[in-house]
Amino acid sequence: MNTGEKLIALKAIVTKEILRFSRIWIQTVLPPVITTALYFIIFGNLIGPRIGEMDGFGYMEFIIPGLIMMAVITNSYANVVSSFYGSKFQRHIEEMLISPVPNYIILIGYVSGGVARGLTVGVAVTVVSLVFHPLNIHSLWVMFSMIILTAILFSLAGLINGVYAKSFDDISIIPTFVLTPLTYLGGIFYSISMLPEFWQQLSLANPILYMVNAFRYGFLGVSDISLLTSYAISIGFIIALYVFSLYLLRKGHGIRT
Repeated sequence: MNTGEKLIALKAIVTKEILRFSRIWIQTVLPPVITTALYFIIFGNLIGPRIGEMDGFGYMEFIIPGLIMMAVITNSYANVVSSFYGSKFQRHIEEMLISPVPNYIILIGYVSGGVARGLTVGVAVTVVSLVFHPLNIHSLWVMFSMIILTAILFSLAGLINGVYAKSFDDISIIPTFVLTPLTYLGGIFYSISMLPEFWQQLSLANPILYMVNAFRYGFLGVSDISLLTSYAISIGFIIALYVFSLYLLRKGHGIRT
């Protein structure tokens, strides 16, 4: 395939992925927005005043970046894992794999759909947060670059889950037993400086901690983690998952029989 044909194929996949979640926005975009609004009400308005300041900021202002990032992570992941497994279940992913379309174009197409949904939900949650607290941005570049990197990373993770999944139940195991605990323990609702030394060191093994802190730096200018370390870990995970995803598509693992 020449470059023009590859771009046409990529556009077709991305368009399909975006239309897939935008047509049912009541199921894909609205629920996480409502859920996050409840977090704002319960943790920000009701519990926040009892907690007081966190790293020199009001508790509501402190948790807003983390809640936005949580919405982006879960929706980027969910979009790709459900879409890719759906393609497997309906047995039309094989048509893509035997076509002249390169595997990396297929991969980028699915990941782009996940990023699009993650960013859509992220923007919607950000708009809702304005109802509870005015938006302050310390570094737009850090905020934007980290949310893009995070959406890419978890879209790739979703595709890998979709490749290995053998039933619809399998696509919920990782989000329930791995992604959700890591997200809640990723510094969304607290600063790790509050934890005892042992738990601080243990928290450093959680990759989501680095992304949440870097994104919070983009809003507030404070972070428990070095910004350089956060970017290095995020990019490193993206490269590793991208290479592994391409390997799985090339081998047809869990797809070809």
